[in-house]
Amino acid sequence: MGLGTVFVGEAVGTAVLVLLGAGVVANVLLVKSKGFDGGWLLINFGWGLGVMAGVYLAFKTGAHLNPAVTLGILCSGAKVFAPGIAVTFAATLTYIAAQLAGAFVGACLAYLAYKKHFDAEPDAAKKLAVFATGPEIRDYRWNLLTEIIATFVLVIVVLSFGHTPSGLGPLAVALLVVGIGASLGGPTGYAINPARDLGPRLAHAVLPVGRAARTPVAVGAHPQADPGAARPASASDWSYAWVPVLGPALGGILAGLASHYIF
Repeated sequence: MGLGTVFVGEAVGTAVLVLLGAGVVANVLLVKSKGFDGGWLLINFGWGLGVMAGVYLAFKTGAHLNPAVTLGILCSGAKVFAPGIAVTFAATLTYIAAQLAGAFVGACLAYLAYKKHFDAEPDAAKKLAVFATGPEIRDYRWNLLTEIIATFVLVIVVLSFGHTPSGLGPLAVALLVVGIGASLGGPTGYAINPARDLGPRLAHAVLPVGRAARTPVAVGAHPQADPGAARPASASDWSYAWVPVLGPALGGILAGLASHYIF
């Protein structure tokens, strides 16, 4: 399989993942949406089912849809990323580039689907939350640790699928994502995927919804309750953006290394 096919498969799968994932957040958070105030579990299930849809679409590439998964497979010592796709430097870059591009496109499509609701929503923090994650209590060290732990769980379980007789396929991954969101998503919004956060955050920065924001607000932060919390550097909260990139990357790498001793 050529790297061009890999790029298209991963980009399309990740785009659909983010479209449905960002879409469920928009449905729950934005005013006048029929799913308004649907709750955390609706968001969890929306993201899980978005992952399932993306995995089905990207089956030819192994459906990584996440640089943390790609790095985990790389560090596990695997010889192939998927049948017919050898583990090489070029293939690794192709996977990650496709995931970032797909996440950006998926976020833009979610924006278009909810354009009128973005226009009607006065809260800049809610708009940003559709695109990117943010902590409830802003402490970069602990936020980073949360993302490392959650992504470690994601990647180590995904790697275990190759050693178990389960026939659930994409449904197993969907349920895993729902479980991680329900159990470990509270502190940071469980990015667990560098592309899922960085691609949409870039989309937020360039789309009108981000450029029009005049009052930078930390996603999920409550300044009245936490006056010591750091303020974001911009409307897209770039001061926090490194956490959901580095944390999941480290979690994926650690899971890949740990797989040598667990499996």
